[in-house]
Amino acid sequence: MEAITKDTIIGDILDLDGSTAPFFLEMGMHCLGCPSARGESLEQACAVHGVDPDELVKKINAHLQDK
Repeated sequence: MEAITKDTIIGDILDLDGSTAPFFLEMGMHCLGCPSARGESLEQACAVHGVDPDELVKKINAHLQDK
C-alpha cells in the first residue's frame, strides 16, 4: 500500500480504511459523507480546519502501518 500524502484525497483514505475516520472527526471535520469533503485533498481539509497537514499525515500513516 502507498503511504498517505498531503495530496491524497480524503475519500480515497476513507475507502482504503474506514478506521481513519476518527482522525478527521478529531480535527472538526464532521462532514465526512459530504461529496465535497470526500473530494478534498488532506492538505485542503487541514487548511480549512486549521490543522498541520504534516502531523495528520504522520498520524494516519502510523495508524495504517500498525494494522
